[in-house]
Amino acid sequence: MAVQIEITRELVTRIREAINENNEEQALDLIKELHAADIAELYDELNIEESRYLYLLLDGELASDVIAELDEDDQEKFLKALSGEVIAQKFIDHMDSDDAADILGDLSEEKKQEVLLHIDDVELAGDIVDLLAYDEDSAGGLMAKEMIIVNENWTILTCLKELGRQADDVDEVYYMYVVDDGNILKGIVSLKQMLLSHNSAIVKSVLEDDIISVRTDTPSEEVAQIMEKYDLVAVPVVDSTGRLAGRITIDDIVDVIIEEAEKDYQMASGLTEDVESGDRVLRITRARLPWLIIGLAGGIFGALVLGRFESDLRIYPEMAFFIPLIAAMGGNVGIQSSAIIVQGLANNTIRNERTLQKLGKEFLVGLLNGVLLASLIFVYNWFASDSFALTITVSIALVTVVLFAALFGTLIPLVLNRFKIDPALATGPFITTLNDIIGLFLYMIIGRVLYTLFAV
Repeated sequence: MAVQIEITRELVTRIREAINENNEEQALDLIKELHAADIAELYDELNIEESRYLYLLLDGELASDVIAELDEDDQEKFLKALSGEVIAQKFIDHMDSDDAADILGDLSEEKKQEVLLHIDDVELAGDIVDLLAYDEDSAGGLMAKEMIIVNENWTILTCLKELGRQADDVDEVYYMYVVDDGNILKGIVSLKQMLLSHNSAIVKSVLEDDIISVRTDTPSEEVAQIMEKYDLVAVPVVDSTGRLAGRITIDDIVDVIIEEAEKDYQMASGLTEDVESGDRVLRITRARLPWLIIGLAGGIFGALVLGRFESDLRIYPEMAFFIPLIAAMGGNVGIQSSAIIVQGLANNTIRNERTLQKLGKEFLVGLLNGVLLASLIFVYNWFASDSFALTITVSIALVTVVLFAALFGTLIPLVLNRFKIDPALATGPFITTLNDIIGLFLYMIIGRVLYTLFAV
């Protein structure tokens, strides 16, 4: 039985020594109690040849579990070092169709065809080909073909026999899916219902027909929302005519949720692609540079705004002390507002609210926060500054900037979502840069007006 074991430097050294000495028995003994995920973690510590040697010692089922646990980049590098025949017989033949399709989908067309030709299970090969035709970010790309299927006209006894026949090919049995003679999904029968029903009962008389299903072209994010909303551990997938095509289980959806969260977090942080700390310098640089250039452009525009009001700053230099405060508050408020909207769009909690309703609510929140913050800075300037004009200017400008940033941070992700652009784009450098520029402009305009009034 696999147990959780920490991958220590000592363990890695011992495994590497066993590999270098070509001691297969010792190498297997060192990893025999490791979970597949822990063995996959060894990949980061071993070079490609050492990993190849170690993985080829594993039995088919464990080897397939290990390869499925690897990150996509590690999978790609590792599979490049293996022949199509080894990939097919060592990994694919022991995998569920959805996991196998995920792995083959990242291979070159030539390598993909080579692997498919060496798969012994013709039915599995056909299922993989079918799955590869779907968009990887759709229900069809997530689903597996392995499931227990029964006909609505069968008896319970026939279904139990079929369950015994099909169960070897299905890792987790949650329901038996009921179809008619045309393979149209009619409902489900739980294992509990099977056990409570008489053996001679007909399936259509005991099935549950009020079921939730998704279509093959349903986006993966929507599938995750449906399964979360209805607390499903598995959901059937049907084609455009209602025919049963496969099923999606909760473990596949957890992967989607994690992947989407990581993508949104990186996008909000100003990264244009999925990168990790272990990636090459050039790839990390490529992912960071675009938004840094946008930030640089934003800084230039900010400098132009200040240059436009250079004469005002020369006359009222004390205004310069609060430029960082105005810019920072605008950026922070904008990020807070956009983050709440993006989260609401992601979990489908605000789709039924009107845009004006959201803007109105955010206006009130921004006004309240702005007044409270402006009051604090007013008190500070009252005692710390000799200029009443500066005290009033900073306070009014802060309320204005906070209000604008709150409304802007709310509106931008809603607009992006309306045009089918990922709203997470609005939670990072994009919203911060725009709020900095506009916040500085508002601050300088308000300062010019108020200082002119007090001068009069």
